[in-house]
Amino acid sequence: MPTNAIRSIAFGFASAAGLVLAGPVAAQETLTVWFTKGFYKGEDDALLQMIDKFQKATGVKVDLSLYSTEDCVTKSVGAVEAGTPPDVGYCTTYDFRTTGQWAWEGKLEDVTDVIEPLKENFQPQALATTYLMHGKTGKKAYYAFPVEQQTMHITYWKDMLEEAGFKEGDIPATWDAYWDFWCDKVQGGLRAKGKRVFGIGHPLGVAASDTFYSFLTFANAYDVKIVDDRGRVILDQPANREAMIKAVKAYAAIFQRGCTPPSSVNWLDPDNNVNFHNRTTAMTHNATISIAAKHLDDMNNPALTAEQREQAKKNYYENIRTAYFPKKPDGGTLPNLAAVKTAVIFADAKNKKRAREFMAFMMKDENLKPFVEGSVGRWYPVTVSGAQSPFWTDGKDPHRAVVHKQFSDGTIPFPFVYNYKFTAVNAENVWAKAINRIIQDKVAPEQAVDEMIVRIKQIAG
Repeated sequence: MPTNAIRSIAFGFASAAGLVLAGPVAAQETLTVWFTKGFYKGEDDALLQMIDKFQKATGVKVDLSLYSTEDCVTKSVGAVEAGTPPDVGYCTTYDFRTTGQWAWEGKLEDVTDVIEPLKENFQPQALATTYLMHGKTGKKAYYAFPVEQQTMHITYWKDMLEEAGFKEGDIPATWDAYWDFWCDKVQGGLRAKGKRVFGIGHPLGVAASDTFYSFLTFANAYDVKIVDDRGRVILDQPANREAMIKAVKAYAAIFQRGCTPPSSVNWLDPDNNVNFHNRTTAMTHNATISIAAKHLDDMNNPALTAEQREQAKKNYYENIRTAYFPKKPDGGTLPNLAAVKTAVIFADAKNKKRAREFMAFMMKDENLKPFVEGSVGRWYPVTVSGAQSPFWTDGKDPHRAVVHKQFSDGTIPFPFVYNYKFTAVNAENVWAKAINRIIQDKVAPEQAVDEMIVRIKQIAG
């Protein structure tokens, strides 16, 4: 069992079935599976139930290890490099960090044979992100399984908005007016009451994936084209360069105007959540509804007092809002930038046959749907049937209703779907570095963008 695993579980088929066997028993077949540990108990419970069903159906013992988000991908990379990967891996940052590169390098199994029978139930945009290029053959195939997905949302405190003297109907729908409203009016109204708070929680840390997700959302608002459909870098084309200059100016301006905490230049991924929960910020943008979902989880947590659970319920249903981004600067609708979380079977896996069976089993509606819904809305389904579940469509949950509408409106992928080397661009976070060149080193936006383009072409050109 890996020493750093948060949890390692191996269920035997015989014990799960309650059987007592006498005499010598043949060695049991084993499947090794690594997953990111869920944020919520419901995710892990659904996974364990699915594994138990698989073991009972097949007689195969599943050796499951659950790791923290960062440990999961770090250990996976080390195991792949050493030639000793698990049979199946699902880490929620594979898509950002490794899936495209592993496919290119021949480190993943072609799983087209498993995907094809299920193809009609996958949402096309989600499935497309797993259709990847193999560097040696020069051909594309399905090298990963789409499991769940995320996109960007606005989250704000309704009661803080009202305390500042405004109603929800006062929030502008147009781009510049929207950010001005939170920066000047809401922050100004709260400061006038003696509160040391900020209008916006604006991720700027180089080490945070939140920063590049948020910034690329701004870039999409300004219609920046970074790569073409063949993965070629086109950011240096004059129109795209000019659009990128506008995007970095807009993103940096929120810090320059003092509308986000000074510490946001050093934020890691949890920090915009923490500042929001602490009411240091009135609004933030986040790539899941984990901020609201934390209160949903708390209101059902028996370890908390009745008073704490009641306050969490009030926060979830009354005080916290999930909302769409404003219209783009040109008045158009901002496209939803989606990241699809991927599971893989490794080329060096010891039990590929059972790994295929396991993933086919997991992708069944009755198994995948409870796993995705166990995240209480943090992740959205990749299947048509999953998205049609009352969990998303009954309109009873104010946060999930917004998420469902966003995905129903359509999504666009990250540049790394077209050019896997952009996983390295994101890992280096050239986007955040450019912003920090402007706000900390005081260089002109034009210079910061030109440096960005040079570095992107060095990595991905």
